[in-house]
Amino acid sequence: MNTRSITLFGESIAPGENKTINVEIARLHTTTKLNIPIIVRRSKIPGPVVLFSAGIHGDEINGVEIVRQLIHKKINKPKIGTIICIPIINVYGFVNKSREFPDGRDLNRVFPGSKSGSLASRFAFHILTEILPLVHYAVDFHAGGASRFNAPQIRIAPNNPDLKILADVFDAPFTLYSRNITGSFRSSSEKMNVKMLLFEGGKSLDINKSIATEGVNGAIRLLAYLDMLGPKHRVIPQKSPTIYIDKSGWIRAKCSGLLQDFDTVGTFVKKGTILATITDPYGKFERKVKAPNDGYIINANHAPIVYEGDAIYHLSNVVAGEEDE
Repeated sequence: MNTRSITLFGESIAPGENKTINVEIARLHTTTKLNIPIIVRRSKIPGPVVLFSAGIHGDEINGVEIVRQLIHKKINKPKIGTIICIPIINVYGFVNKSREFPDGRDLNRVFPGSKSGSLASRFAFHILTEILPLVHYAVDFHAGGASRFNAPQIRIAPNNPDLKILADVFDAPFTLYSRNITGSFRSSSEKMNVKMLLFEGGKSLDINKSIATEGVNGAIRLLAYLDMLGPKHRVIPQKSPTIYIDKSGWIRAKCSGLLQDFDTVGTFVKKGTILATITDPYGKFERKVKAPNDGYIINANHAPIVYEGDAIYHLSNVVAGEEDE
């Protein structure tokens, strides 16, 4: 909680100063510059440093929208301390509407990165060496990939009381206990003692207003808890406390066909509830997809076509299955 100037990518930001730092780590193959704007706002009063980031996966636009709103509504103007906003980390993927970097790598699997490694690895290295050493708290915003729609949720590692407190404060509709994945931003943040919440909501290549509102309101509640929220903003309490989920798994398609979703994502369903039907294009069969147990639908596949074995619903209270960030 330094009262002195901080330095990001060679640029100094004094207490009370606002600055946008345009970082160029590499250019396009056309030699065109492609900058990553980092928006920094500092109070004159010392306090924590909070990072709001999005766009690690370039096609997860809903997170970009959340951070954009934090900036546009001046929620990122802190009463004390410093707020750093990076709306788009993977600007290459954002330009190409792609999850990965141009080198085909998933940025969220190459942390801590390398100064002389692949393009994605170099980005990870600079984020960890230039930004993370300054940060005390962080929220990294994501969305579901491959047409999967995530109910708004926070993900935290189990057995971490500090993150449990922050998840309670953020108060998303759901909080999932989810192990840190090797090579992820979240995993490296934990090793650097940065208290990071991972927000998931919506799906790739989509902006959902209700999901964005959940993300913005959660960020406001977090800043208020840290005594950083400006006087022009008010906290909007959640209607009910976050629902914690420690066991969950995927329901998979038992046949290939057209998926007719019944819009149950985010709701509690009873065992036997019909979640969707899978049909063939020719009217010969129609098979029901039923919930195997009581639980919350925390992710739904919105793809119109599925293949046998595809993950189509993420349901709580069953044996833990695959995870993605």
